[in-house]
Amino acid sequence: MTTPLTLVSAERPDGTPVLTVTGEIDMSNAGTLDEALAESTGAGPLLVDMRAVEYLDSAGLTVLFSHAERIRLVANPLLAPVLTISGLTEMTTVEGIA
Repeated sequence: MTTPLTLVSAERPDGTPVLTVTGEIDMSNAGTLDEALAESTGAGPLLVDMRAVEYLDSAGLTVLFSHAERIRLVANPLLAPVLTISGLTEMTTVEGIA
C-alpha cells in the first residue's frame, strides 16, 4: 500500500519558504511536486523538507534535479543512497543524511 504524497507550503519567521513533503514520490505524482516547487517563491532558496518521504523514484529525482539550483533539501537517512548515487548531493545542499 502506497503512502499518498502530501505537500505543505509554509514560511519560516526569517522569510525562508519551506515545502514539507510527506509520503511517496513516483511517476504518478512527480508532476504535482514539480508544480509545487515551481510555484514556491522567496528571497532565498526554497527549503524542501523530505524527512517524511518513504520512497523516491527516478521521476521524483528528475523533478528535484530540475529545481536543484534553487532548493535546499532536508532528507532522512533512508534517502541517502538514492540522493548520493544520483549525484543530487553534488548539485544542491542536502542536510540530514550523514
